Amino acid sequence: MILPSHLSVRGGHLYIGEHDTVALAERFGTPLYVTSEDRVRENFRRLSGALSAHYGKVRVLYAAKANGNLAIFRTLASMGAGSDVFSAGEVALALAAGMRPELLLFNGSSKSPADLALAVEKGIRVSVDSPDELRQLDRAAGAAGRTVDIAFRVNPAIDVPTHPKIATGLATSKFGIPAEEILGTYREALAAEHVNPVGVHCHIGSQILAVEPFAREVDVLIDLAADLLDIGVDLSFIDIGGGLGIPYRRETDRAPTPEEYAGAVMPVFLEGIRDLGIEPELWVEPGRWLVADSTVLLSRVNSVKTAHKTFANVDAGFNLLIRPTMYDSYHEVVAANRADAPAVREYSIAGPICETGDVLAKDRMLPELAAGDIVAMLDAGAYGFAMSSQYNSRPRCAEVLLAGEKAALMRRAETIDDLTAPMATPPWQE
Repeated sequence: MILPSHLSVRGGHLYIGEHDTVALAERFGTPLYVTSEDRVRENFRRLSGALSAHYGKVRVLYAAKANGNLAIFRTLASMGAGSDVFSAGEVALALAAGMRPELLLFNGSSKSPADLALAVEKGIRVSVDSPDELRQLDRAAGAAGRTVDIAFRVNPAIDVPTHPKIATGLATSKFGIPAEEILGTYREALAAEHVNPVGVHCHIGSQILAVEPFAREVDVLIDLAADLLDIGVDLSFIDIGGGLGIPYRRETDRAPTPEEYAGAVMPVFLEGIRDLGIEPELWVEPGRWLVADSTVLLSRVNSVKTAHKTFANVDAGFNLLIRPTMYDSYHEVVAANRADAPAVREYSIAGPICETGDVLAKDRMLPELAAGDIVAMLDAGAYGFAMSSQYNSRPRCAEVLLAGEKAALMRRAETIDDLTAPMATPPWQE
């Protein structure tokens, strides 16, 4: 198995940075998410640097939905990142981490009146998703006596090589305004009293393992920018979203590097803005690429059972990592306490949830496993804990952050009391 550079095998155990994952499992318990802050920083520097090497006005907005832990926000805020936010909760986290309101973009196709009022109150730019939303935002800003900077999210009708559930730039997607209708919406915004159209926004999908779709997206946005300039829009930013994928199967996947990504999109962008005579900021919204490989999910084997196949039953299920069930996604598996032992038997890693689909990994060749062994699911930092639940009334697990030789909780494990705390007793049951 090919491991990323921050993972290694020492003395038969899997290490993340300078930390023995088996020792972490004993110290903090399992299941357990473990994240390397150093890796998050390394990933940010590499992606930001690859783009900034071409153009000095690049802004990185972290896609908050990928991993909503406040410690992750703080790490990225300390490096100058803003955030692509989808909810009042993500706004609160970004601001608590020290991200300035002008470094946020409030995104989403179904914002509530409270969401729009919050954006107005905090001075956060809004990516508007429909004419209806535009009118509601204009009224909200007017009621507050303010003006809000906005972009419109464009649906470019670009097909991309990814799972259909995370392809957001398709003509059939719920996101964005069709490119052929967008000019009329900008004209309406220009005529409104309390919104100021200053940008254009697009996002074509997630986990994309080719650079050509991104180049096509930028080409669409440059063509649109020319039309927007003609009707009087003063563009201060062009936001091309995120979506750069990672190699979950490192032995077979070919994932673009940040340098290859920048090499594909930046020439199109730079030639386009040069021809238009403008110098807008370029905004990008990486999520998965920044945090996915920074994290492993550790779980303990409860039992081994051979039926039509051999199952290693572990204490983490799709309540903690739903991607394999939802997307048929693949995560590499390492027997953390037998990491240098030969792979001699095929196992499916199954969780404790009362669902047939609660299988985290199917048909993997691993060392001989027994109850008590520690299994690590790799690349679990994006859409792992962020999509977790309390299904089957299972409290969610702890999260640990590592920095150099330091290790500390960045989220404690939930308890049964946490499950019942928000529950109320109807009066007739008292």
